[in-house]
Amino acid sequence: MDSCRIPANASKCSRNTMECFMVLSTQAQKISIGILCGLFGTMCVFENSLVLYLIFSSSGIRKKPSYLFIGSLALADILASIIFVCSFVNFHVFNEAGFSKEVFLLQLGGVNTSFSASLSSLLLTALDRYLSISRPSEYKLLMTRKRAWTALGVLWLTCATIACLPLLGWNCCVLDSSCSELFPFVDDNYLSGWLCFVVVLLGCIIYAYAHVLWRAHQHVAYMEKHQAQAGKQNTRMRMDVMLAKTLVMVLAVLVLCWSPVLVLMIYSVFSRLSDHLRKVFAFCSTLCLLNSMVNPIIYALRSKELFSSLRRVFSHFRRQLKATEESPEAESTHKSSVIET
Repeated sequence: MDSCRIPANASKCSRNTMECFMVLSTQAQKISIGILCGLFGTMCVFENSLVLYLIFSSSGIRKKPSYLFIGSLALADILASIIFVCSFVNFHVFNEAGFSKEVFLLQLGGVNTSFSASLSSLLLTALDRYLSISRPSEYKLLMTRKRAWTALGVLWLTCATIACLPLLGWNCCVLDSSCSELFPFVDDNYLSGWLCFVVVLLGCIIYAYAHVLWRAHQHVAYMEKHQAQAGKQNTRMRMDVMLAKTLVMVLAVLVLCWSPVLVLMIYSVFSRLSDHLRKVFAFCSTLCLLNSMVNPIIYALRSKELFSSLRRVFSHFRRQLKATEESPEAESTHKSSVIET
């Protein structure tokens, strides 16, 4: 393995540079991380796979750009959970450090691509709802399926390109520059750039949702003045108010899950981290996985169309299960009648 500059507080490591970043020192810490990753990861894959199935099994739902963005979010969260859990548990719990620098950076690139695509899909969803509430009469002309697929293609390509820069040469081993204290082989300047990218994404998401919330607040005030008025406009306003409540949950979960990790990353760029803070960062990283697990509940399953589709799937499953249970009884009855005859 290539020699690489490592943090001063990790210079005592002698066997392998990778060992310096294995911060979980007790068996209890490793078991805790393993349980959290296993639980969150399993639920994340199941929930988001269900969302993808509900979207693409219904021709009416999958034609709508809004659900294409939610499908992209679900796909990103599935990939993030699988790659993150496998690499994170393998590294921190089983202390596997026998792979090369390139393999590690490839895994890190996969995690970064998935989480960045997840946030970017949230941004596209925010912009979609921003257009739907700010320019409702022009929404269908502005947000076509072709434009939605183009936006998704640009999103994934951009996220993958940015995430793979360390593998392509922007790492502290090749550049002989200052390494991050949180990630092996990662250049501090690259980490700063990636943080700026994520912060900009979060800022755009918050701005778009804040606008939607403000418009929903205006609609509430309008409804209070025109309670006797009925029709499609009032129905649309009630939907906007319901959407506003969903968005409050989205922003709360997003900030709660991402703030600890981002704060520690930013702090690591400007100051040296203690071993205790590096352990805290390892546990806080699982909150990003929790965010991916909660996303389908907030976004998808609160949608009336997807929830109706989910009920149809469960009803169909129950009918099949009931038919399977009744089938042996019917066959047994048929056999007994033949014997009696």
